Amino acid sequence: MAVAVPAEIELSAGQARRAAIAAQGLATARPRGRVDVRHLRRALDRVGIVQLDSVNVFSRSHYMPLFSRLGPYPRETLDQLTAHQDGQDGRAPADRRELFEYWGHEASLIPLDMQPLLRWRMARADSLAWAGVARVARDEPGLVRRVLELVRDEGPIRAAAVGSPKRVRRAGEMWNWNAGKKALEYLFFSGQVTAARRVNFERLYDLPERVLPAAVLAMPTPPEAEAQRELLLFAARRLGVATEPDLGDYFRLPRKESKARLAELVEAGALRTVAVAGWSAPAYAPHDLKLPRRVRARALLTPFDSMVWARERTERLFDFRYRIEIYVPAPKRVHGYYVLPFLLGDRLVARVDLKSDRQAGVLRVVGAFAEPGVEAATVARELAAELRLVSGWLGLGGVEVGRKGDLTGALRRAVGDDGE
Repeated sequence: MAVAVPAEIELSAGQARRAAIAAQGLATARPRGRVDVRHLRRALDRVGIVQLDSVNVFSRSHYMPLFSRLGPYPRETLDQLTAHQDGQDGRAPADRRELFEYWGHEASLIPLDMQPLLRWRMARADSLAWAGVARVARDEPGLVRRVLELVRDEGPIRAAAVGSPKRVRRAGEMWNWNAGKKALEYLFFSGQVTAARRVNFERLYDLPERVLPAAVLAMPTPPEAEAQRELLLFAARRLGVATEPDLGDYFRLPRKESKARLAELVEAGALRTVAVAGWSAPAYAPHDLKLPRRVRARALLTPFDSMVWARERTERLFDFRYRIEIYVPAPKRVHGYYVLPFLLGDRLVARVDLKSDRQAGVLRVVGAFAEPGVEAATVARELAAELRLVSGWLGLGGVEVGRKGDLTGALRRAVGDDGE
């Protein structure tokens, strides 16, 4: 029978929340003046990895975490660091690429020097990849070999180049991948091909030796358990205070292995055990955990920002129940299609459904909703300032507020668009 180990430190719910915000870089004042690549690198280090998502109704999601922490910055600088820039051959200069794409927390942009820590996942593609992707590798190995040869001969290539006919998407399916696309995705999951870049968000595939720096490919492959421990430590430093499911979810580790590796880290003294008031599960923290007494944050958070991407953790930290409703039929949506939580101080105080109307040149607030107990006028004033800032950054002419939600009246007044 397991014996409960007393927590090394005890925190209030507020301390845990502020520690999490600080660990994510959201408690740090935004730069004054021009934002350069050094600011981006520091912010990327605090975030850790950046999740990718194809929805573009407001902004490509991977651009937003840096805006949330830095304010307006040149998106082309991030494009250079990720090699998502125009070019004839799809290969970025080796001295500019600092992030590569792989399955971290879903499809993610990950620091280059972490590639060896994910090779265990590549080696286990047959068991860890999605069922359809693993099945095509098992049932059609000849197709997988032919697709790899195509990449070798013609890469970087788009998925359309594999030549398999496009299939009709069945009810309930998120993607309608054909066999060739599945073969390409198996090769990507297994590390035999990688993302050279993206053009209009479409991934171009090539061989790792033509994309990743030779120094990265030459780095030794750590044992699987060691790599998983390093991934958990990486997550712990960026989450601040976190439960085992929080930590394992950061890189989507298999749950059994996440539990085992975390126990090893605690036994080795690499992480401290934490008891948080009101949390039913034990928590863990790095030894250099920062506990700010006050946080003066103001940020819109994309649904895929690592501050809120784990919905149960978001509810535990902020008492804020958050669900993305993109795949919910419109009549059944509670808050809207693309809803961003609004962080003010150390609380999530509102949520806004945003749409960039590029044809009209405005940022549309389709809906705005205040959390219970907040001062609506104060929240509206701060939210209006943030919306103006992001609208200008996106190259839009202003902010227009609709009428859905209990915060829209105060928000219209705050942006000077009361419609009266």
